[in-house]
Amino acid sequence: MPPETAPAEASPRYEMLQAGLDLLDQGITVFDGDLRLVAWNRTFLQLLEFPDQLAYVGAPFEGFIRYNAERGEYGPGDREVQIAQRVAAARNFSPHVTERQRPNGRVLLLRGEPLAHRGFVTLYSDVTEQRYIEHLTEHQNIQLEERVRRRTAQLENAFANLRKANEENERIAAALGRSEARLRLINDTIPILIGYVDKDEVYRYANKGYSDWYGHPEGTVTDRDVLDVIGPEVYAQVKDSVRKALSGQQVTYEYQMQRQGQTVHAQSTLVPEISAEGENLGFFVFSHDITEQKRMQAALVQAQKMEAIGQLTGGLAHDFNNLLTVVIGNLAALQDHRPDDAEVNEFVEPALQSARRGVQLIKRLLTFSRQQPLEPQVVDIGQLIASLAKLVRRSLPESISVSTDLSAASVHALVDPGQLESALLNFALNARDAMPDGGRLHIAARSVELSASAATFDVAAGQYVLIEVADNGSGMDAATLARACEPFFTTKRLGLGSGLGLAMAYGFAKQSGGGISIHSQPGQGTTVLMVLPLASPEPETDSGSDEATLPHGGELVLLVEDEPNVRRVVRQQLIDLGYPVIEAEDGQQALAMVDQIIDVAIMVSDIIMPGGLNGRQLAEAVLDRRPAMRIVLMSGYTDETDTGEAGGASDLPVLAKPFARQDLARALQRAKREGA
Repeated sequence: MPPETAPAEASPRYEMLQAGLDLLDQGITVFDGDLRLVAWNRTFLQLLEFPDQLAYVGAPFEGFIRYNAERGEYGPGDREVQIAQRVAAARNFSPHVTERQRPNGRVLLLRGEPLAHRGFVTLYSDVTEQRYIEHLTEHQNIQLEERVRRRTAQLENAFANLRKANEENERIAAALGRSEARLRLINDTIPILIGYVDKDEVYRYANKGYSDWYGHPEGTVTDRDVLDVIGPEVYAQVKDSVRKALSGQQVTYEYQMQRQGQTVHAQSTLVPEISAEGENLGFFVFSHDITEQKRMQAALVQAQKMEAIGQLTGGLAHDFNNLLTVVIGNLAALQDHRPDDAEVNEFVEPALQSARRGVQLIKRLLTFSRQQPLEPQVVDIGQLIASLAKLVRRSLPESISVSTDLSAASVHALVDPGQLESALLNFALNARDAMPDGGRLHIAARSVELSASAATFDVAAGQYVLIEVADNGSGMDAATLARACEPFFTTKRLGLGSGLGLAMAYGFAKQSGGGISIHSQPGQGTTVLMVLPLASPEPETDSGSDEATLPHGGELVLLVEDEPNVRRVVRQQLIDLGYPVIEAEDGQQALAMVDQIIDVAIMVSDIIMPGGLNGRQLAEAVLDRRPAMRIVLMSGYTDETDTGEAGGASDLPVLAKPFARQDLARALQRAKREGA
């Protein structure tokens, strides 16, 4: 086609392209090497609330900066300095990304990219809602969604340039050539799917990103049927939308597909191209990857589910701990009073063991709900894994080989070593169950710096210890993997698993400031990755035991407990330790006894009590009256700080129910030492 005839035929096409691009929600500007405006779109003017007359071909970059400075967009300071700084920065023609909150509360993301022959393209994205999601999901990473929007805006810029070129009749051929070259450059450099499909469902254009997304070599999509390019699985999901686009409707939809063994999600917008005669010529395709957005939504749902379970578990733990206090206390007392009675012990000992297993079960439930108090300390991870590997080798059949990679420099983390060992042992036992015919188990640890990948573990960017437990067993499908960390979910036969193992490990990792990511495919094994905050090693200190002998004092103890059965058990323990005891069933009654009975030297009180005065409040009132009073608190809640008030009573010894007589004795001794 002769060059002089090309503009007239192409003009409707590019007008339609611009109309389609104006429907996108990103703003875009193009400035040349002299910082003169070449192209823009209406979204840009709307996002920044610029008047229409401010934008025209050749408008200086400084004019927009000055308009913003005069209406206070850049905050306090000398306006001329603000303008000069920003114009000077623009003349560097360097890539830049900035984020700014406008006076109206909207948050805009600005990204500038230099062009090949000087000048630059800037994308303006409204990310207000995205920032809200980030806060709601505790710093979830949505950078991918922002990148997609920026790429869509780059496409809009390219088509806007083409429309402007058509308006310059005397130079339209040259301008069109430059615009087409720029379009090809931008389309092939931005990671967004751009295509054009004619009315026969044949691709007439596809950029490099489009080819890469579907796994085709660059340039091999054009002139192929849609079904042939995207495959029957995706076509079955999008065919109705394609039919609507060919009928003249603009359509936005989502679809998913398998790529490199993983499920990925995309969102597409089909913009029809209608001729001047009203004939539908085809449609443009604008698609972007929303896999990360879907992952964040799933993470939010999981977090909400765990929060609800945690609240339920905390309440149940308090009641069960009170019950177990009564059971264990009475059984232990019976055993102490009949130590040589074999017939009695035959029945008592199994009951005690079962009750203690109940205590451990409560702790496991609280672990996955992140309410179990941890005892963190600086742990040499390599040393812990090396020691644990010996236990694992003895616990696994000989058909499973166990290897470790601890060759890297020693790394330390601030964690509860017992909980960490339990979590790693659970990973190993799950791997064993996945390899009934034998296989390989590999455990490794190293320090890592997480930045963008921090979102995978739902943690902030920073330095972490990465622990890897990998097997080559049966693996998990996508449905099983999605529920792997749910409490009580298990694929094992009845009686072979509680479904709490991974949930407990997940809760422990989150409570420790880390996270877990699991990768698995059927037949290809499973890899569990756990990150924990990196810590500096502490100098070794002697940990000699200062456990004293049980006291046999005669000091009067005031026991405050609203549950009669629990009160009876604790009273008997105090009597066995040599203490005379008086009792109160609530805080008001206890306070009256303190005022009336001067011989009370020690108070042992529950934290949660009726009557408007809890244990911590009672302790504060008692210490105001009797500063020398020794006080020990009891709680059926594991996280008792949630039930008390801050203040002088915050450092008092707290016994977690159920407890043994020796535990009570040690708490009394501590109270005596601190009160001396």
